[in-house]
Amino acid sequence: MPFFRIARSFVLLMSVAFSSISNTFAQEDLSVFGYWNFHEGMPAASLYRHLYQQATEQLGKRQEAVKKLQTKSDWQKRQALVGQKLAEAMGPFPAKTPLNPVITGSLERDDFRVEKLYFESRPGYYVTAALFLPKNKLGKLPAILYCSGHSANGFRSDVYQHTILNYVKKGFIVLAFDPIGQGERRQYLDTPEKSSPTKDHSYSGTQAFVAGMSPANYFVWDGIRAVDYLLTRAEVDPARIGITGRSGGGTQTAYLAALDERILAAAPECFITTTDKLWQANGPQDAEQNLSGFLEKGLDFPDLIEVRAPKPTLLVSTTRDMFPIQGVRDTYAEAKPAFAAYGKAGHLQKVEDDAPHASTPKNREATYAFFQKYLANPGSSEDLEVAIFGEKELYVTPTGNVFRDLKSESIFSLNRKYTQELVQKRTQRQKTNPLNPATLRTLAIAHSGYEAPPAVRKSIFSGRTQRDGYSLEKYLIQGTGEYYLPVLWLKPEQPIGKTLLLLNENGKAEALKEVKWIEQLVRKGYEVVMPDLSACGELGPGYMKGGDAVLSNVPLNVWYAGIQTHKSITAIRAEEIGILTNFIEKASSSPTSLSAVARGTLTSDLLHASLFTNPFKQIVLLNPLISYQSITDQEAYHPKFALSAVAGALTQYDLPDMVAALSSGKLLLINPVDAGEKELNSNQLIPVYKKAGISPSSSDLFIRHSVKPKDMYPILLDWLR
Repeated sequence: MPFFRIARSFVLLMSVAFSSISNTFAQEDLSVFGYWNFHEGMPAASLYRHLYQQATEQLGKRQEAVKKLQTKSDWQKRQALVGQKLAEAMGPFPAKTPLNPVITGSLERDDFRVEKLYFESRPGYYVTAALFLPKNKLGKLPAILYCSGHSANGFRSDVYQHTILNYVKKGFIVLAFDPIGQGERRQYLDTPEKSSPTKDHSYSGTQAFVAGMSPANYFVWDGIRAVDYLLTRAEVDPARIGITGRSGGGTQTAYLAALDERILAAAPECFITTTDKLWQANGPQDAEQNLSGFLEKGLDFPDLIEVRAPKPTLLVSTTRDMFPIQGVRDTYAEAKPAFAAYGKAGHLQKVEDDAPHASTPKNREATYAFFQKYLANPGSSEDLEVAIFGEKELYVTPTGNVFRDLKSESIFSLNRKYTQELVQKRTQRQKTNPLNPATLRTLAIAHSGYEAPPAVRKSIFSGRTQRDGYSLEKYLIQGTGEYYLPVLWLKPEQPIGKTLLLLNENGKAEALKEVKWIEQLVRKGYEVVMPDLSACGELGPGYMKGGDAVLSNVPLNVWYAGIQTHKSITAIRAEEIGILTNFIEKASSSPTSLSAVARGTLTSDLLHASLFTNPFKQIVLLNPLISYQSITDQEAYHPKFALSAVAGALTQYDLPDMVAALSSGKLLLINPVDAGEKELNSNQLIPVYKKAGISPSSSDLFIRHSVKPKDMYPILLDWLR
């Protein structure tokens, strides 16, 4: 039988089966939780709450370790461990290459000068910046690296300019630079839904996570190279370098101060808190504010401060911030003993003001005074009124965008190259040491965070409706944690001993209303079990409320929570599938042959579940994603595919490897798609599967493309019988 086959010769009465979409379920309440009022409002956040529980357990272990630290030696050992774990979470930095700085213009004021410039933090990857230089100052001066928060115009925003110019007037050199996705480095100018800084960061950052790289790596490396540039300037005293920034700039400040030994004094503003408080308030933030395995590695926000001890550090905060103030206070209380162990308790300071997420005069003046003291530049800390520049006055490039004007690399382009090199190495490795199913299973478990689900789970029968020839039963089945999966079970009056587990990315109710072949299968004697997995249907979106990394209605914040805890959503869903197969086996009145059909994003989860436990006689994947690499290769990917992606899996395996491992006469793929949801033809499919060792003449794997909806039922019926 050929590799690509489209069914064309089924002797079935299609005009009867599909003359119209069945409206049997169109008006029926297909919810399960709707009956149980106690659960109202809870299911939609169940996935997030489950991940929060994972985080709580990991944070508890960390807290126990920190409580044991007493002496300077104890803290030094902890600092060495934290430094190692931070480096692992951040990912490897590239080799330093020439900065090739270019000054494109200057601005003059009575007491300072501004040089507009750009440099290459990586080859062809341009960082726009401005160097503010005080006039009439003798000798080498202290310098401050200023990190901008999530402003669309970068350091040119009024509030950031106000702070920068105050520093300059107080005799500090200031280097302010644009983070990627902001100012003159905005990556998605023509795509409004990705054009805000947080969405820009999350859209490109998600691709970095898929490749196994924390997107913070790109942000931090820009900052490290900015320090490199400062040290090329004769005006700068290399022993007196400070760093500060608010919000996203506070993130960069905290990371850089923890990782770059050249930074003496640091004042992160409106970012530091604790994970437990942040996740109870607003949850994980945009991509670069998350590090791979951060919590699983035993890290938390206080580690970013403690690893610096005893270098001068000021925590700048507001009491009504989106980053909870209690977390700031908890961090300060935990970190204080680390500085005290060095005999420098006063080197850790905290200032807070009663305000929302904002820069306030009180906090600015405290920060000025902090740097004046610890960078040895005394003077008045009064917050001065200053005349700011117009945004375009500070443009470094002609039109204000490095991608238009300098043809710069982007996170997407750099990450795509990184991924292609990664995959090339993996392919070469597999030529001499091919992946066998057992090895692939081990790798997939290690990367996904999968754990064998508990053998005993609660089940709650929730009602039955009789229909012509079959019944519809409702259940709640306990998931891997303290939450429940809603399930519909369609049981024919004349069962034939075959059960189908049907998984739909849009949920069971939508599937019943839209897919016309389900009822036809039931009338043929198939039992059909339809659950909502985490973040699907009644359990969607799985997040307590919105978030700043929700793209195309996909809550990437939840996925980031899984990355921090090293508990992927794919692992959770695979565990849920295992629980459901156990439930079906125990609840069936007679022995049954179990098969599975999954549509859309859940096909990746079903592949993993099948590899882990292999409970299915046959598997059908409808519109499956062709590969995780497709997410990194396509600039305009759909974010929904990220939720079923295992971050970092590409270092060891991809979906075609799983297809190859499961292709022993049991797997059917219908209409595979790329990460942009475009259906692929045979010329596009064959090369992908060849790389996984599946030859086009294989008879044990069936892939069918260009299948029309009207042909779906006969194909499925033929395959499943």
